Amino acid sequence: MAGQSSGFREKDHTADWELEVWSPDLPGLLVEAARGMYWLMGARLEHGKRQHRSVAFYGEDNESRLVSFLQELLYLCETERLCFDQFAITVDGNHGRAELSGAPLIHLGKEIKAVTYHNLAVHETSKGLQAILVFDV
Repeated sequence: MAGQSSGFREKDHTADWELEVWSPDLPGLLVEAARGMYWLMGARLEHGKRQHRSVAFYGEDNESRLVSFLQELLYLCETERLCFDQFAITVDGNHGRAELSGAPLIHLGKEIKAVTYHNLAVHETSKGLQAILVFDV
């Protein structure tokens, strides 16, 4: 977590992609996970053609909320060829809502098939929350 209050970094994994994310709070963790996922995918967005979406997500715990949110983003990427770079996220109990702003894709280096629960745990640290995510590619 090298001095940054929020961020992400790729971790070595034998077959899939693994990403470490951290942030002071859950909405920030969700944003960093989304940014990291798009970075792993090599997503590049069109300039000037902004699109807005609102998505709801749900989970009994932070891990489930994280997976639910990222699955919504993957669905929009696959079905509408949209990715997002601006996020306003609220979480109220088990329910979350994200107001998203992004653009159509002009390039996608590699698709992610799924966000997995493999070794997924959201941990509290002295600086906030941290998680390791594994993506099926």
